[in-house]
Amino acid sequence: MQDSILIELQYLPSIAFFSNLEGKEKLILEANEFFEKQTYRNRCHLLSSQQIEILTVPLQGANKKIKTRDIKIDNSQSWSKKHWRSIKTCYGKSPFFEYFADEFHPIYKNNYIFLWDLNLDLLTICLKITTQKIEIVESVSYKKNISENVMDARSLIHPKKPDYLERLYKSTAYGQSFGNNFEPNLSVIDLLMNEGPNAKNVIQQSIFK
Repeated sequence: MQDSILIELQYLPSIAFFSNLEGKEKLILEANEFFEKQTYRNRCHLLSSQQIEILTVPLQGANKKIKTRDIKIDNSQSWSKKHWRSIKTCYGKSPFFEYFADEFHPIYKNNYIFLWDLNLDLLTICLKITTQKIEIVESVSYKKNISENVMDARSLIHPKKPDYLERLYKSTAYGQSFGNNFEPNLSVIDLLMNEGPNAKNVIQQSIFK
């Protein structure tokens, strides 16, 4: 039985990220990998009135071999104000925005140096709101092969691997603020702002069995 999951730390992770935590006792965050571009490590997908909106945290040295744990945010760009403005535009009129805005807004006022710290604080907030209780630890070293009781989910939830996602996540529709067609597996913030306390149920229904 796999009672732990090893996965990279993502920026405002998708619903699939959280559905794969269900039933696990330990979340092992891969701290010793080299940063991989064009992944959910520094981006997330929201739903706006026009389209799916991609928020990307700008980084320093993303083209170099830098461990994810050590990569720095490029704060010369006013990304945090833009991201919070996008979140307000997308979800300001959603049923639960007023409930959760005070949880997330301080994050975007903080001048984070490392992407890791930003992502970990956001993950902690999301886990609290979704009432998912799981022990969080960081990997001590990078290991290609891991023990059988650990689910190796590194780089599986990936914007360029939509077909593989079907093995990890069952799309479960819920009320969204925009559009006539349901958009699956957006950032969990989309689920939280629209469903509030029911987010936990949607996550559980999204488990691939």
